[in-house]
Amino acid sequence: MKKNQKTRVAIIGTVGIPAKYGGFETLAENLVAQLGNRYEFTVYCSAPSYIGQRKESYLGARLKYIPLKANGKSSIIYDALSIVQALFFADVILILGVSGAFMIPVIRWFTKKRVITNIDGLEWKRDKWGGTAKKYLKWQEKIAIKYSNSIVVDNKGIEDHVMKEYGLPSNLIAYGANHVYKKRLGEAVKNELRLPDSFAFKVCRIEPENNIHIILNAFGETDFDFVMVGNWSNSEYGKLLKEKHDSSNNLYLLDPIYEPDKLNALRSNCSLYVHGHSAGGTNPSLVEAMYLELPIVAFDVNYNRYTTDNEALYFSTKNDLTQLLNSELMKVDNLKSIGKKMKNIAIRKYTWKVIGEAYEQLFSA
Repeated sequence: MKKNQKTRVAIIGTVGIPAKYGGFETLAENLVAQLGNRYEFTVYCSAPSYIGQRKESYLGARLKYIPLKANGKSSIIYDALSIVQALFFADVILILGVSGAFMIPVIRWFTKKRVITNIDGLEWKRDKWGGTAKKYLKWQEKIAIKYSNSIVVDNKGIEDHVMKEYGLPSNLIAYGANHVYKKRLGEAVKNELRLPDSFAFKVCRIEPENNIHIILNAFGETDFDFVMVGNWSNSEYGKLLKEKHDSSNNLYLLDPIYEPDKLNALRSNCSLYVHGHSAGGTNPSLVEAMYLELPIVAFDVNYNRYTTDNEALYFSTKNDLTQLLNSELMKVDNLKSIGKKMKNIAIRKYTWKVIGEAYEQLFSA
């Protein structure tokens, strides 16, 4: 690298930026925004996701398009092709996810490129993968941890797993949340969606590991109004749940909402945020809810307890959640107190300035 030339960083493994998909995309966009004046970024993007919306650059980062989807089976080739291209120019390769980790030993054997891999939770544990996929992802996790220069994990539970399973240290870096903002829920949106004045809220993919069945069954036995946004039609699990609960007077099951303003309005104005995720690590939607100062009730796994510093409310079964919803803990003053604790934790741990500084230490190591 020439003197005074910026370190060139390639970000691989996301759908791309501008972010419109999930946590890794938001991470990539905010790293570019935070560190773009000190590093030369290239972000690899999935061409099918940006039809008619392709840009040559965004926030100063160069965008390179791969003609494949970034998720599912094609993610393996998508990541591999991105890595091969990046080898021709990048000094640092930041890989988000482990789908293409089999390429990392090749990089390390034949180049001096610095490889940083964020292993994205324990992906091989997710219920949505079949046996073969689980074995492949577990194998890729092992390769990534063994051969990367640095490993990033987003939760203390995963940091403990890496040390216990592989005897190696990792870098705990979560996600920022200060890109979210409070938005007034106008009467037009309330009327359009036919919403009650006060409600609990959840938004997520409709998957068994997010415990939607427990949450709907519990709320269905209370008078607590509950609004949920999700992709109900994408699986038999979702279709059956919607068919079973759609006629409930206090359950409002909404299809996916992609307008950030509308989604933020719903989240900002709920009286309680419900987080049912049982797999993965630090979930971006959870830290966003915390930053919005929402009281949280979360599924009781170590990932969620670590994220919320044990200061939220927790449930493991339908009965747990039903009892919580019917308890004194749902009083307004108590929920406000929990919300303030969530906000304070988010300010301390989950801002993009904090996250950017942590990644910069790895880029410059």
